[in-house]
Amino acid sequence: MRGECICGAVKITIPDISEVAVCHCATCRRWGGGPLFTVDHDGKLEIEGEENISEYQSSDWAERAFCSKCGSHLFYHLKFHDHFALSAGLFQDVPLKKISQQIFIDQKPDFYELANDTPKLTGEEAFAAFEASNNEED
Repeated sequence: MRGECICGAVKITIPDISEVAVCHCATCRRWGGGPLFTVDHDGKLEIEGEENISEYQSSDWAERAFCSKCGSHLFYHLKFHDHFALSAGLFQDVPLKKISQQIFIDQKPDFYELANDTPKLTGEEAFAAFEASNNEED
């Protein structure tokens, strides 16, 4: 599946995915004004226009990337695991079917609630689940 930023300067291609994850952490909400809806991908990304990507190290373990021309949010990258949480909004022509999970539910503010019935993980539970899945692959 192929997605692109608002101006089209950055195009990203990944294998087809039909589920969206949602992050409610304070940093994602500050970054985009609300929860971050993502399509998750492990491994390298196929990118056109990589020279138009700016990255910001938002923590010791992760960075966030955006288009340096239009400012579109591109992805959150866990640096030590090559895990990418790409903005679901990049993929306009893809039939994303459902929300698979919500993470950092312990940081979600009270002023909104998603109606979808999904697994809801705290930040601690999300990191533990991610570590467990990475240990299974080794």
